[in-house]
Amino acid sequence: MTSVPPRFRLAADLEISRIVTGLWQVADMERDGRELDREAASTALLDYARAGFDTFDMADHYGSAELIAGRMLGRVAAGEHAGAARPIAFTKWCPTPGPMTAEVVREGVERSRRRLGVETIDLLQFHWWSFEHPAYLDAMNRLDDLRRDGLIRHLGVTNFDTAHLNVLVKHGVPIVSNQVSFSLLDRRAAGEMSAFCLANGVRLLAYGTLAGGLMSERWLGRPEPGEGEIADWSKMKYRRFVEAAGGWDALQAILAALDQIAKKHHVAIANVATRWALDHPAVAAAIVGARLGENDHRESNLAPFSFTLDVEDRAAIAAALAQTKTIPGDCGDEYRQPPFLTASGDLSHHLGAMPRAYVAADFEGRPGRSRVSSGSAFEPIAGYSRAFRVGDRILVSGTTATNGADEVVCPGDPAGQTTFILDKIAASLAAFGARLDDVVRTRIYLVNADDWEPVSRAHGRRFGEVRPANTLLQVGRLIGDYLVEIEAEAVVESH
Repeated sequence: MTSVPPRFRLAADLEISRIVTGLWQVADMERDGRELDREAASTALLDYARAGFDTFDMADHYGSAELIAGRMLGRVAAGEHAGAARPIAFTKWCPTPGPMTAEVVREGVERSRRRLGVETIDLLQFHWWSFEHPAYLDAMNRLDDLRRDGLIRHLGVTNFDTAHLNVLVKHGVPIVSNQVSFSLLDRRAAGEMSAFCLANGVRLLAYGTLAGGLMSERWLGRPEPGEGEIADWSKMKYRRFVEAAGGWDALQAILAALDQIAKKHHVAIANVATRWALDHPAVAAAIVGARLGENDHRESNLAPFSFTLDVEDRAAIAAALAQTKTIPGDCGDEYRQPPFLTASGDLSHHLGAMPRAYVAADFEGRPGRSRVSSGSAFEPIAGYSRAFRVGDRILVSGTTATNGADEVVCPGDPAGQTTFILDKIAASLAAFGARLDDVVRTRIYLVNADDWEPVSRAHGRRFGEVRPANTLLQVGRLIGDYLVEIEAEAVVESH
């Protein structure tokens, strides 16, 4: 068996362990209000680093994880990890949607820099709760400014779907990674997402590979646990994935297949599950969680590199997977639409309370009418509103892919422009309490009719179940360097 885990070059100047130590469990361990002993916890991280597991993943809301990692990095700087490379710290910024000004973005980054005690964050990963608020692109542009200023070495995202990852990449934001759920239970990232990443120099950081610990001998052959038998957040979350993938019997079929393979190679079920994920060509690393001071998995985390899955092994896994259901949606959808496969369960209320990009105002002197302004200087000049409601009808003006800095989004990419336009239309509808599901008609204007397919596919991704009336036209030109313009009409119940 190898004595240290293999490494992956995520970027020219960023080489990481193929097993990344995840610190989400810190939040679970601290959920009763106590804080972990920072010195003891940082010692646990040092032990991982000395064993070659020197890449750590955390977030601004994982309890005191950034502070623990900061203490560990401080001890390394003081000479406690002499002769080895400095450990690598990934963190995430997960802001509440709202105006992403330079000040707001910088403060989010500076808070993590202070906690970690570093001049430059190795990998800053961005999570956005709702694409109905299109300021995610403003945030990424400003994070890229901070990258150029040296505060961030590389940018990644977490839980972005393929369409919105495309928006960022085609707009020129240098993304090196997308951290998503990927496991034998959740194979969403294996299709369109992986194809896009491989074509565009992005790699996946896979979490949930062990289903929060459910992918182990401990659960093989056990009856389905009753209410209250699963207490930690991680298992609560992945229990929902089990249910969405076909239930406890589907999990048992996977565990039985993995158990036979594990015995054949003299490893554990978890090692086989990890090996399967690492073998996927778009996956740079698997994130394996650590409960600091409680469990030490360093030796077992080396085992996935002691064997390979042969044709027979893969056939056995495929037969087990044939008994499961496909998790619906694209990567990250569990945070934005049902089924909400999260530790806290249903996020409907949480997402519904998010600040809106636009605010509707009553039309003075005309009861039953209201309108939305995007703040564009051109709206009062031309005398129009971003959207207008009269009774149960909402009409959204022709919308182009323009971000908060009045830039053309995704120049030359009609699919990316369509995705961003539909985000803005969704934001306009949300101001009236409506959704894209309420749309009954769209009209699409193209500069080039040859762009019909990528535009139609982007439209179908959002409206495939609603299927509103639609007209697609080629026009002589659009004002500015836009490829697409879309208008929409929705019908909702009157208040």
